[in-house]
Amino acid sequence: MESTGDIKLYRRRFIPDEIIYLKDDEIISIDNEKAVTKWNVLNPRHDFTHGVSCYFIKEGFKISKFLDENDNIVYWYCDIIDTDISDNGKTYVFKDLLIDVIVYENGFVKVVDLEEIGTALKSKIISDELIIKAMERADRLLNIIYGDRFKEYTVNIEEV
Repeated sequence: MESTGDIKLYRRRFIPDEIIYLKDDEIISIDNEKAVTKWNVLNPRHDFTHGVSCYFIKEGFKISKFLDENDNIVYWYCDIIDTDISDNGKTYVFKDLLIDVIVYENGFVKVVDLEEIGTALKSKIISDELIIKAMERADRLLNIIYGDRFKEYTVNIEEV
């Protein structure tokens, strides 16, 4: 693996339509299957201030540990994603596929932003293919969580 200083990360959102250069994210490790980063919130929040994320590129989801100012876990936040890698592995664009899953420390699981899939479908903001990927990946992630295998994935973050 080459120096992570050469690698650029971007987050592509469809609602709102924006591409954000994640210039302040610290890349812990990265390859074509997985990327681990540390970050601070882009906009100040009262509930969490920073976190650690692991992008599971081939599986199509990102799991983030959201932490408060005292490094206490607030919750696990899971984004359903699709990733484009270009520039000989130096540019990663993580496309947010709208469906998110929150896992609380007490085990409660909440699926959020489903209305955005409906909006995207009605407005043709993203392709049907990406909507299908989002639903299939969300289903796979929920099966991992409900199948008591979530810790197999969070271990990548706990090690940071």
